[in-house]
Amino acid sequence: MAERWCWHPCRLVAGHRVASGQAGDSPYPAGTIALQTPHFLAAGLDLSACFPGTLNLAFPGAEWRLSDPSWHIPALLWTDRHPPETFSFWPARLRWTGAVAPVEGWIYWPHLETKQRHFQPPDRLEVLAPWIPAIASAPQIELGVDGRRCRLIQPARLRAQLLECLKFRVLAAQEGFFAEFGGVEPTADGLAALRRWLGTQGFAQAADLGDRDLRATLAQARHLYLD
Repeated sequence: MAERWCWHPCRLVAGHRVASGQAGDSPYPAGTIALQTPHFLAAGLDLSACFPGTLNLAFPGAEWRLSDPSWHIPALLWTDRHPPETFSFWPARLRWTGAVAPVEGWIYWPHLETKQRHFQPPDRLEVLAPWIPAIASAPQIELGVDGRRCRLIQPARLRAQLLECLKFRVLAAQEGFFAEFGGVEPTADGLAALRRWLGTQGFAQAADLGDRDLRATLAQARHLYLD
């Protein structure tokens, strides 16, 4: 399946400096990427062209929704310091002011459910790429991804749109609207039902909101339209 490249502006920001081994208090002096790379190669993913450290890219106010990775490496025991971790990878490209051509790399995603420490904010992505000296001083950077598998959402905008979508439904059905999904603090099953319903209403993109955002939006809708 050929990628359909979508480009998103971003900022290069400082990370934990553990991936590259540059953090003074890191338990991995060689860097986590250098330690993990041989294991990734054994699983079939060759990252030898990439610098053994990550580019930390910020997308302020946004969050990523990633699916269908090109590489998925579950339960990888790459260190004896903590339990195995799961990793996924998606092809990516970087371009910046003054670049002759985009540089190919990978989105590097240690799964949060198996990650032990050094968590990233929700608006960040880590990218593996060859060493790019010029990118640190570039006034504008863009990340290219396959838009069908790597989608950037704006939670605040989606919440506002969802509130407007719910307005007349809540006014018409009153408390019965919330009861259909288990109240304003729905369980996982209730949230799944809400996401299915949003799809039937032609607003499937709101289903990209996380559980916390959906619950907060329901509570806000009840307060605005019924209290």
